[in-house]
Amino acid sequence: MKHYLYDLLIDKGFSVDTAKYLNMLALLIALLIVAFIIDFVTKRLLRRFSATIAKRTKTNFDNILITNKLPRNVAHIVPLIILIEFVPQVFSDFPVVEDVIEKTLKVIAILLTLRILQSVLLSIRDYLKTLPRYKDKPIYSYIQVFMIFMWLLAIFSMFAIVTGISFWEFVTSIGAVSAIIILVFRDSILGFVASIQVTVNDMVRIGDWITFEKYGADGDVIEITLATVKVQNWDKTITTIPTYALISDSFKNWRGMTNSGGRRIKRSVILKASTIKFLTDTDIERYKKIQLVSEYLNTRSNEISAANIENEIDKSVLINGRNLTNFGVFRKYLQAYIENHSALNKDMTMMVRQLEQTTQGIPLEIYTFSKDQRWVNYEYIMGDIFDHVLAAVTYFDLEVYEFVLEPKKTIS
Repeated sequence: MKHYLYDLLIDKGFSVDTAKYLNMLALLIALLIVAFIIDFVTKRLLRRFSATIAKRTKTNFDNILITNKLPRNVAHIVPLIILIEFVPQVFSDFPVVEDVIEKTLKVIAILLTLRILQSVLLSIRDYLKTLPRYKDKPIYSYIQVFMIFMWLLAIFSMFAIVTGISFWEFVTSIGAVSAIIILVFRDSILGFVASIQVTVNDMVRIGDWITFEKYGADGDVIEITLATVKVQNWDKTITTIPTYALISDSFKNWRGMTNSGGRRIKRSVILKASTIKFLTDTDIERYKKIQLVSEYLNTRSNEISAANIENEIDKSVLINGRNLTNFGVFRKYLQAYIENHSALNKDMTMMVRQLEQTTQGIPLEIYTFSKDQRWVNYEYIMGDIFDHVLAAVTYFDLEVYEFVLEPKKTIS
């Protein structure tokens, strides 16, 4: 059967070589079409079967298997077996090509086995994450270790297939020279392992902004290779980082900020403690003219007055009872100011807080996020906010701390 077209072409007067090539090409096309049809049909059947099973079962494990593409990967097994089985028939007149194709298909079979195994393990990981008692367990670390061993076995098997020696002979020969290999290719081996970890854990992508203080890197990742990661710093210089340093040292990836829709503003202004005071009725009436706190002062001052009257507080001394302070009202003003600022992200944290007192004064910190993440615009927004803060301080009878160096006294 495999030489039917060959014999027909010879009878038609074609040369032997031409008949061989045309016969091989026809058989190859037919085999690929059959494999494609079987792959398509198997995939559709497995998909329908998996969907039916998933609907009927109460557990969500089968849904997770579908999400991790297990049925799709398993569907490739049947056409691959058919290809391995019939390739010798197709290339029977071309033994060298037959040997290369057979080895290639066996390597593909090993890679497909790894894909199926990875789909199963990832499904187990995702399923265990849904169980309360496994949520805080490092399941993925165990899966990674197992997959590293599987990859090593797969690589040894692929080398054994390509070189034509038995698996155990190959492993034995590798073991004899492993010390030399590790010594010579130390950086490459470390880089290979690190690149797998970086890829699997999605630690760094090209285009990510990272900060790596140890190597003086602060900028965008422009290239990731087996041995190095290149970072273009904001001053346009290039920093090269060993790939294995990404898993052995600590660095900061700003991708979370980029994806969040905001860029954090966290800056404080230090106010003199000596300028903080209780507010008199006159002060309150004056502050009510400031629109952002007028409603707050009306409500709050009435509540405090009612409480003081109810408890018969002697307000001839200001410290008695409940009081408002200029510092507290200013804090409330800034909270209202950032909540009404059009350039800030209202869906993220917006807070004005008092920090621990220092020898210079009391820091009042603004903690919020700008909508615009671009560096120049971000700096402009932050500068605009603190321009207003510094100008507004005096309206609340407060002062910003400034260190003034007193001139040295001359001895006459």
